[in-house]
Amino acid sequence: MAPRTVADQLVAQLVDAGVRRIYGIVGDSLNPIVDAVRRTGGAAKGGIDWIHVRHEEAAAFAAAADAQVTGDLAVCAGSCGPGNLHLINGLYDANRSGAPVLAIASHIPSVQIGSGYFQETHPDRIFVECSVYSELVASPAQSPRVVQSAMQHAIGGPGVSVVTLPGDVADLPAEGTPAPLVRTRRPAVVPASEDVAALAAAIDSANRVAIFAGHGVRGARTELLQLADTVGAPIGHTLRGKEWIQYDNPFDVGMTGLLGYGAAHDGMHDADLLLLVGTDFPYEQFLPDDVPTAQIDVDASRLGRRTGLDLAVHGDTASTLRALAPLVERKTDRSFLDSQLARHRTLMDKVVGAYTGDVKQKVPIHPEYAASILDDFAAPDAVFTADTGMCNVWTARYLNPNGSRRFLSSALHGSMANALPHAIGAQVACPGRQVISMSGDGGLSMLLGELVTLAATNLPVKVVVFNNSTLGMVKLEMLVDGLPDFGVDVPNVDYAAVAGALGLFARRVEQPGDIESGMRAVLDHPGPALLDLVTDPMALSLPPTITAGQVKGFALAMSKMVMGGGAGEAVKMAKSNLRNIPRPSQFG
Repeated sequence: MAPRTVADQLVAQLVDAGVRRIYGIVGDSLNPIVDAVRRTGGAAKGGIDWIHVRHEEAAAFAAAADAQVTGDLAVCAGSCGPGNLHLINGLYDANRSGAPVLAIASHIPSVQIGSGYFQETHPDRIFVECSVYSELVASPAQSPRVVQSAMQHAIGGPGVSVVTLPGDVADLPAEGTPAPLVRTRRPAVVPASEDVAALAAAIDSANRVAIFAGHGVRGARTELLQLADTVGAPIGHTLRGKEWIQYDNPFDVGMTGLLGYGAAHDGMHDADLLLLVGTDFPYEQFLPDDVPTAQIDVDASRLGRRTGLDLAVHGDTASTLRALAPLVERKTDRSFLDSQLARHRTLMDKVVGAYTGDVKQKVPIHPEYAASILDDFAAPDAVFTADTGMCNVWTARYLNPNGSRRFLSSALHGSMANALPHAIGAQVACPGRQVISMSGDGGLSMLLGELVTLAATNLPVKVVVFNNSTLGMVKLEMLVDGLPDFGVDVPNVDYAAVAGALGLFARRVEQPGDIESGMRAVLDHPGPALLDLVTDPMALSLPPTITAGQVKGFALAMSKMVMGGGAGEAVKMAKSNLRNIPRPSQFG
C-alpha cells in the first residue's frame, strides 16, 4: 500500500534501508513521524522500534554507538527548536567518529519559518558543521529524494546526515516514488607505486624504525604485524587503535599522550624513522619534531596536519602495506626492538602494574586496581564504553582487547557523559552481549536521567561508576599548568542509592576487599545494574615520560596549594601518586 503521508513515506524508506529503531523524544512537530513509526508495528513485525531516552543528546550518542558496533545506519530524532538542538553534541561525536547516523530534526510550521516563531531555529544551518549532509524538506515532492540522499551520504561518508522536516510538511500527502538505497562495498585506495617505493627505500635506510598506529589499522592487523616483524619495529598505538592492534602483539609498546603508558613515547623519539599508520593523533607535543617521519592514510587531508612529514603515502592501510611488503628488506639487527620491549615491560611492571599490586587493602580504593579486576571479570566479547577523562585512562591501561571486545569512547570529540548513552545504543544493537559503561561520577551526573531509560527499558547495561567526587582529568590538566585545582569538586553522591530508588540492582563498594564480590554480583545480574566504586580522588595518572616543565608545573601547583592552606591535600596527592613521580632521567 502506498504511504499516506510524507512521514509514512520517510519511515518506509528507513525500513527498506534496514533501520529497525529510532532513538529520541517525542514532541509536537515530531508527532507525525512518531505515529508513523507506531503504525509499523515495531521491529519484531518488520517495522521500527521507538527507543525513548530522557535527553536528545543521549539519543544521538546512542545512535553513534549503535552505528559503530553494527556498521549499519542508525537513526535519532528530535522535535523542533530545543528538541533537536539537544542532538548536536552527540552528532558532533558521531560525525567525528565516522558513524553512519541519520538525524531527523523536525521543524516549526513551514509558513512560520523566518518569522521569529515560538521555538524557531534553523536546523538545516545549525547542523552543517557536524554533518556530511544537512537539508530542509520544503515540500512532499522533495522529501523522498532528500531522505534517500541523506542516507546515502551517511553511509558513504561515513558520518552524520540531518534531514530537517517541518511538522506540517510531514503530515501532508506523500508524493513521488523513493529511489532505493544504493549499497556498495568500500573500495580499496591503492597508493601510487612511486610513493610505496619511496617508503620502502626510507625504511631500508633506517636502522631504527618505530610504528605508531591508529584506528585506520582496522582490517590491516596481519599486514602491520608482518611489517613490524620484517623491520624489527616496536608498535605504539592511539586509544582508538587499541582494540585493533594491541592484543596478541609481540611488538606492542603501549600508548603515548596524557593517557599513555609503556615505551611508545621513547620508541618514537629514539627512532631513525617514525611511521604513522592510519592515525590522526592530535597532540603534537607528544610527537618528535627531530625524527624523520612518514605517514600512511586513506584520507589525504590528514597527511601532515599534525607533524611535519618527510614522506606521505595516500592509500588505505591494508593496500599500502601489501604493496610495501615485497619491497622491504628484512632487518637482522633487533636491538632497537628488543630494547623498547624491555623498557615497555619495565614500565608496565613499575608504573602500571605497581598500582594493582600493593593497594589491595588501601582506602579509598585505587581506581587502577578496580579497573584491573573489571578486566578479569568482564566477558570475552564485552562492549566497553568509557567516559572522557580518567575513565579513558583506566580503559587504556587496564582493559585488554582480545579481538572480540569492543571499546567505544568520545575519543575525537572528547565529550563528557558519553559512556552511559553509548552503552544504551550498544546494548540495544547487541542484546546478547555484555555492555559495560565505565562512568565517571562527573559524566554520569551530567546525563543522570538515562538511568531512568535503563529502568524503563530493562536494558541489561552494567554501569561501573568510578566515584571520586572530582573531575580528575581537569584536576590533572590544572596541575600540569601549575595551577591549584579549583572548581573540580563533585558532590559526594551515593549513586547506588540513586539507582536503587529507580528500581535498578545496585551495589556500593568502599573497601577494596569488597570489589570482587560487588563486581561479580553486578555483572551477573540479568537486568540493568550499577556498581558504585568509591575511589581515591587524589589518584591521577601521568604518562610514563613527562617534561621537566610539566614537573615544574606540578611543583608550582603543590606550592600554591600549600600556601592556600591545602597542605593536607597536597600530602594526600603525593602519597596517592608517588609511583608516578618521574626520575630526572625521564625528563624529555
